[in-house]
Amino acid sequence: MADYGHELLFGTFITPQADQADRVVALAQLTEQVGLDLVTVQDHPYQARFLDTWTLLSVIAAATSTVHVSPNVANLPLRPPAVLARSVATLDILSGGRVELGLGAGAFWDGVAAMGGRRLTPPQGVEALEEAIEVIRAIWAADGGTVRVDGAHYRVWGAHPGPAPAHDVGIWVGSYKKRMLALTGRLADGWLPSSPYAGPDELPAMNAMIDEAALEAGRQPSYVRRLYNIAGTFAARGTGFLNGPAHVWAEQLAELTLTQGMSGYIVMGDDPDVIRRFAAEVAPAVQELVATERAGRTNPPPSEGSQPGGASDDREQAAVSTASPNTASPNTASPGTTSAVTASAATTPSSSPTRARPAVPTSALAVVPTPDDGTRLSDVRVWDETIRPTGPAPDPGRRYTAHEQAAGRHLIDVHDHLREELRNLRGLVEQVVAGTMDPGTARSQINEMTMRQNNWTLGVYCQSYCRVVTTHHTLEDVSVFPHLRHAMPGLAPVVDRLEQEHHVIHEVLEGVDRALVALVTEPDGLKSLQAAVDLLTDALLSHLSYEERELVEPLARLGFS
Repeated sequence: MADYGHELLFGTFITPQADQADRVVALAQLTEQVGLDLVTVQDHPYQARFLDTWTLLSVIAAATSTVHVSPNVANLPLRPPAVLARSVATLDILSGGRVELGLGAGAFWDGVAAMGGRRLTPPQGVEALEEAIEVIRAIWAADGGTVRVDGAHYRVWGAHPGPAPAHDVGIWVGSYKKRMLALTGRLADGWLPSSPYAGPDELPAMNAMIDEAALEAGRQPSYVRRLYNIAGTFAARGTGFLNGPAHVWAEQLAELTLTQGMSGYIVMGDDPDVIRRFAAEVAPAVQELVATERAGRTNPPPSEGSQPGGASDDREQAAVSTASPNTASPNTASPGTTSAVTASAATTPSSSPTRARPAVPTSALAVVPTPDDGTRLSDVRVWDETIRPTGPAPDPGRRYTAHEQAAGRHLIDVHDHLREELRNLRGLVEQVVAGTMDPGTARSQINEMTMRQNNWTLGVYCQSYCRVVTTHHTLEDVSVFPHLRHAMPGLAPVVDRLEQEHHVIHEVLEGVDRALVALVTEPDGLKSLQAAVDLLTDALLSHLSYEERELVEPLARLGFS
């Protein structure tokens, strides 16, 4: 097997519990807030306790802005492929290209039959899935001819194709048996097994079947992205596959990437703490280990793009020198060598939880705070910027791992989201001023923004990294600010000032709300509204730059690894 060079992606697998609908959506939003790439939801339409998966994914896509969504996997026997294709394309268009399609042949046939679906044998299920993939791709080919698929299970004859998805949607097949694995190799953009049903020791044989089928169909094995639904437990000591400290998780997953070509890891479960730790401690460490190993190769494998989808317009150029499923490519360590990750163990990840950790490269801090350009729109000053305290000077010789630097990078990402929300808020006000939106609608939308739902930046940030920080210092259930005071007393004046500014910004935002209310009752309502938004712009952008300037390096200094 080989590392196919796909960009790594990380996601969640959330249970669609109907009696906890708000929590389900909140977990999806948390997935995005902590910086993961993908939210997936199982699809069992016959399960009365579950929300309908496609409706839920639509709501999740509307409640997020960057994370991709996918069924894991869609229940084909109860979702006609032509209709499913248009549902996928529609949501992909509306979400800005953030939908992938996990697809399965079906299971739990009693439940399928009870809902009016047809009970199929395993061979029939494989045949039906193959026909469905043909139908789905034909419907997506908006510039193609009339769709004509005359199959034993699906007959679509004379349908007009379209709409086309906004991006090249990946079809990821959940498969375990020989026929399904062969279909995956021939036709799919991705393979999506689950670790409870296919442990790491079973992956080599399954991967070989996929690769063999791909080569026989004239495809490169690298055309099939390998994703993995994973279940595990964080524990003090490593006792097996994904049962141990975060660094053990990271080493085991990195090894699967480098030896089995796995490139997507989707954590199963609904515990927000597990999601936070997976995002903050595991995902960056896996990326770091894989990047280090790839960088050390003479001929690193080609990447197939940054999108979660497995398909790629230019994948014909992404050649991989793999002659057969069992032949090492030039990108794989030769039999006489071992990689940085596998140097201490030549066994599967499940049998090597105690192997030595590889050396972690370090560098100077490369995360650059967003500068304050000094532009001010308002004549009002809500605080004196000249008396803002400054924290302890960093050690100029200090080096940081990529994992440590990820904390500051994430803080800036959160800030960039708030900057984007500010732009959206100004757009809402412009619509109110232009008369194309009423103030009540604008107020409603503002109330849904992150800036109103969380304790500003550190509220969102704490959700993502508080668990990491408190674990590092053996403190539980504390917020980021109290922790920073504890870890670096010299930073306390900065933390106090940031907290004070948070309260001021809340007041400024309330002023925007009051101006919207007064818009319809006061003669100078438009002028007051514009002034309130200008003041918020000055305060927010100044505050975000100050916070990044003072916290990016201290957060890296904590050393999360």
